[in-house]
Amino acid sequence: MDALPLPVIGWLYTIVSAAALLLGAYIVAGLHLQGEGARRQLLRRAVEDAVLFGIWIVGLAGGIGVLLAKPWSRALLEFFCWVITALTLFSAYSRLRAPGAMRRGTLALSIALFVLPVLAVCGATIYTLRGEEAVRVLGGGSR
Repeated sequence: MDALPLPVIGWLYTIVSAAALLLGAYIVAGLHLQGEGARRQLLRRAVEDAVLFGIWIVGLAGGIGVLLAKPWSRALLEFFCWVITALTLFSAYSRLRAPGAMRRGTLALSIALFVLPVLAVCGATIYTLRGEEAVRVLGGGSR
């Protein structure tokens, strides 16, 4: 398996994280404007939303750090990838376990079409960040 080019990793995580943050902010603002019931629901999920925003900020910072060749970006982006991998797997598991109208096979296929690319990109990113080029370009740091 070949390592991904560092600029591709930097831009990918910068763009995707920025888009996720903007979309999240748009959704939160839209729900806030929908009325009292939506605001109460937002308040109940405030801690979860803040944690998710924090995770995406880590991804954004890691992507920007890779683009700027900062040594801390390797650890930050690898941490982000591990967290996104865990959250994706937990989410997929809970969706499979939840009762629903969709047939189990169709649900498993739809989840696999989302989960497998996320796992592949995160795995390739971790592999690349631990590679010789990343160590040379981004500095020694922790390996």
